[in-house]
Amino acid sequence: MTSNLDFDTAADFLSVLANGNRLQIFRRLTDREWDVGSLAKELNLSQSALSQHLKRMRELKLVETRREAQTIFYYCQSAAVVKILLVLSDIAETDGGGSELAA
Repeated sequence: MTSNLDFDTAADFLSVLANGNRLQIFRRLTDREWDVGSLAKELNLSQSALSQHLKRMRELKLVETRREAQTIFYYCQSAAVVKILLVLSDIAETDGGGSELAA
């Protein structure tokens, strides 16, 4: 049943998700693409902090980029990330928690 599961890869994936800021970033990036400045302002994070989060997410190939002149746009089309966000949203709704993920 779990013979095809690479536990190290799964652990890396879950470690990236185990951060509230990164979950908020993923939620935004699954909706549309964002440049770093706009996303940092949206999430009230410094550009430096956001860039570090995005670097980690890119290392695991969970976000992608598109360049337009001097601006780099980030987006997430990872089916795994979308599934996890949906599960978290379902849990928040079931438990009655007013989580931002349920929004």
